[in-house]
Amino acid sequence: MTSRSLLLLSTSTMHGGAFLDYCKESVRSHFSELNEILFVPYARPSGISNDEYTKIVSECLGEWGLGVRGIHTLKNPKKDLLDYGGIYVGGGNTFLLLKSLYEFDLVKSIQTKVLSGEMKYMGSSAGTNVACPAINTTNDMPIVYPPSFNALDLIPFSINPHYLDPVQGLKHMGESRETRINEFHFHSDRKVLGLREGSWLEIEADRMNLKGTQSARLFTRGISPSEIAPDQDVSFLLKD
Repeated sequence: MTSRSLLLLSTSTMHGGAFLDYCKESVRSHFSELNEILFVPYARPSGISNDEYTKIVSECLGEWGLGVRGIHTLKNPKKDLLDYGGIYVGGGNTFLLLKSLYEFDLVKSIQTKVLSGEMKYMGSSAGTNVACPAINTTNDMPIVYPPSFNALDLIPFSINPHYLDPVQGLKHMGESRETRINEFHFHSDRKVLGLREGSWLEIEADRMNLKGTQSARLFTRGISPSEIAPDQDVSFLLKD
């Protein structure tokens, strides 16, 4: 049995709200035993720098009494991350994030430390995508090319963050999220959880709960999608 401790958010910021404010208590509880965590800014949303992104996170978590160190400031990220008991992998572009994790040889190091229970993991958006076995169900454009789509493999199923339902009556002819996930299931039998904004997953060892204000949509190959209500135990997804 793994000793992992993960907090997987669909998004970092809800419309009209402050950074991480909607899940503040869960974040504080998740890292409550730590004084400082590492932040991984490599996804760099909107082209901001690693320093600028880290400052946003540091100012937010600093108000809650938690120190933040940008992993990009470490002399030897692969070696020095072993000194930390918590890591937050931020959102942005999933392809850029995974490419950077490979470039700095961090994939195996983070995976080993999290699954052993030595490091608490939090991800939002792209950071949640890379916690999955692979990033095939991201919404992002492939603006760069990582060496592999294989990711941290901290959980055995895939997630589609920011999941959106089809808008009834909309004349737009593009594919819905559900259509794209069904396309994924032509090539894989891995379950996919559509995680709507406002919800997140709390994982402790082999127990997992859906938290927040929104239900999640579960896609299983060959079976009609189902809805999972907030505050439900979804540990069965960890047994695949």
